[in-house]
Amino acid sequence: MTIAERTLSILEYPKVRERLAQHTSFSASRELALSLRPDDDATFIRHAQRATSAARQLFDTFPDITIGGARDIRQSVAKSLRGGILEPEQLLEVSATLGTMRQLRVRLFKLPPEPYAPLRDIALALPELPSLEDAIEHTVDPGGNILDSASPTLGKIRSEIRVAHSRLLERLNGIIGSSQYAGALQEPIVTMRDGRYVVPIKATGRRTLQGIVHDQSNTGATLFVEPLQTVELNNRWRELQLAEQQEITRILQMLSARIAEQGDNITTGVEALAELDLLFAKGRYSAALNCIEPTIVDGLSESDDPEPPLHLRRARHPLLDQTTVVPTDVWLGKTFRVLLITGPNTGGKTVALKTTGLLALMAQSGLHIPAADRSRLPVFQHIFADIGDEQSIEQSLSTFSSHMTHIIAILRTLDQIKADRTTYGQAPSALVLFDELGAGTDPTEGAALARAIIERVLESGALCIGTTHYAELKAYAHNTPGVENASVAFDEETLRPAYRLEIGLPGRSNALAIASRLGLQPELIDRARSFLSAEEEQVEEMLTSIARQREAAATEQQQAEQERAAAEHLRAELQNELAQLELERDQRLQAFERELDDELKGIRQELRRLRDDTRSVSLTREWMQQAEERLKSLGETADRQRQQRRRERPAQLQPAQQAPRPLQVGDQVHVASVKLDGEILSIDPDAGEAEVQVGGFRMTVDLRELRRRGLRPGNGRGATETAPSYAATSIAPRVIQRAPAAAADVSMQLDMRGMRAHEIEALLDRYLNDAYLGDLSEVRLVHGKGTGTLRKIVRDILAAHPLVASYAPGVDGEGGEGVTVAKLRRR
Repeated sequence: MTIAERTLSILEYPKVRERLAQHTSFSASRELALSLRPDDDATFIRHAQRATSAARQLFDTFPDITIGGARDIRQSVAKSLRGGILEPEQLLEVSATLGTMRQLRVRLFKLPPEPYAPLRDIALALPELPSLEDAIEHTVDPGGNILDSASPTLGKIRSEIRVAHSRLLERLNGIIGSSQYAGALQEPIVTMRDGRYVVPIKATGRRTLQGIVHDQSNTGATLFVEPLQTVELNNRWRELQLAEQQEITRILQMLSARIAEQGDNITTGVEALAELDLLFAKGRYSAALNCIEPTIVDGLSESDDPEPPLHLRRARHPLLDQTTVVPTDVWLGKTFRVLLITGPNTGGKTVALKTTGLLALMAQSGLHIPAADRSRLPVFQHIFADIGDEQSIEQSLSTFSSHMTHIIAILRTLDQIKADRTTYGQAPSALVLFDELGAGTDPTEGAALARAIIERVLESGALCIGTTHYAELKAYAHNTPGVENASVAFDEETLRPAYRLEIGLPGRSNALAIASRLGLQPELIDRARSFLSAEEEQVEEMLTSIARQREAAATEQQQAEQERAAAEHLRAELQNELAQLELERDQRLQAFERELDDELKGIRQELRRLRDDTRSVSLTREWMQQAEERLKSLGETADRQRQQRRRERPAQLQPAQQAPRPLQVGDQVHVASVKLDGEILSIDPDAGEAEVQVGGFRMTVDLRELRRRGLRPGNGRGATETAPSYAATSIAPRVIQRAPAAAADVSMQLDMRGMRAHEIEALLDRYLNDAYLGDLSEVRLVHGKGTGTLRKIVRDILAAHPLVASYAPGVDGEGGEGVTVAKLRRR
């Protein structure tokens, strides 16, 4: 990518890198942040943006994640590769960094692939070397000291050192405590010189204590003597110290060699860790500025996309105070490629210019941008910026000359871009930013020169944003295809710029308005206005009128949006009220149907009773016919009520799916009252009952107790349905007979010891059923004594089971409380 350092500096990109670096955690990632540059490969940029988004989401979800105590250990690894011996402090840094790599790798791979795949891909390069970590941990303590357990030899040497040191001090203390040498001692203390223990004696007592003089005081009155009695002990102690140091050197050399063996993996891991930490820094920087991931557009070529390739929504300059900066909207590249911004000084023209260029650089560096959602940017191979006053006394360059020097260089590059388009069919995309185009010279010539420069940029196919004060360029932009006017808003009441970019509207002078508001005499204002040409005055009046019309239109649009939102809110409230009314009506109708169904059921039961009970009551055929006609009339009334309710229900509230079909013989059903599954054998619609085969029993069950469990082939609906038109009530079923079953070889004892509580009920129910069918009169249930939990569960089940007549604990000698004997009902 060919973006000059001067452009990066003008757009303040290095300051963005410095702020990004503040969010890094160690030196390797800080270097990456400070050396970050924009890329021009769209695929790479999109991947970098997704990686930043993954890091942002990671910190939003797990704010405690960190790289811990990692260090840039590449120099230490390089030293080990050269055969050098690492110091204990360096080994500790290696161990801490390896631990961080391992823990971070494990944590990242616990995350789902989406959206964290970019982070997981980098984490693949993090090495896992737990054995090397353990070796360092068992060799060096946190303070950097070599542990006795580093090797058996070192432990033995240090034990001998402690013994030798103890003997040496014991002998020296004996000398200074002896009355024989009391007159010769300067002080009764033991000190050290040149790594050997000595005692201070008077120079006059030299012959009293024989020994080796190692030092003397400044006055010569005191001699520091190693007594001959302790020379061998001192020698032994020093020999052991040298042996200790040699063993420590050997241990450090061995560990350094192990690090060298994994040198390439560790170096690669540090670089991967730096990349991850840079992504973490990007995520934190994105959160700090409340940024978004922009849409990256391929080039500037024409397409069916109705959106312009460059469209920044509510963009903010990242280096300004985010609490006070005024967001701006900028779009470019669809209906126009050049945007000319006019307006007063300090109105925000240059900020809009720099914001556009800097956000393009940030996006192509994989950074999120401070803007609103749906912001988009193309990939630029070239970005040029000529912003600011760079006049140089040393080089005798005026403001105009300085600008022209840079503009000439830019135009030469654009000519090359145009030539590339002719040669290769597609030119690299470019963004050109001009501040105060044509300024610093005669206004007439400056305006003409600015127009010529804009035409050349337009011909090159680049996108361009320029700021100017020349009124002539306003008309040029209005009349030239591909060029558009823009201005910064200005509040004439407060005489302050609004820092808001208004595309499609050229800027006004505002000089006379400002002078008038500041108190300049009206006659002077009128006099100044008389010097304006008729055309200039008409242009200013036209611009004022357009501005007012746009403000009025914006106000009306805002009011319309508010009214639309209020209407939508009212519509939602009315729909909710209507739905609530329909729900209440349905509930009342359902209650009425339940009452009617109960009445019909009572009549049906009465008819059945009367038909069956002919022994005690004599009924006439005429009375039975009247009862049946009454029953039929009530049934027709219930049907009419249901049909009327369905017709009255609004279309939008009708259920989306068909009601389930009525239960049929052969359906698999669930009996709610006994919580068992079975199959329908027959249905009595008059009585509202069905005969159901449940296990080894047949029972008569109220239809409202049944829920369809399985469907016939071809019915594409779900596997569970509720029987239609029946309310769920708790009506106990009647067991009418046992289904015939083949004789089974059933054991008289069931051992449940060691089983879990939730397994007992189903097992015990099946066993009791089999025992009943096998004509067993009683069974022994072995549950053990234990804590009594299993015994209680078994006996609670027996107490409620319909096949059990009674139960009691086992007698002594046959299990006692560890066994329950259950007597079964007779068949």
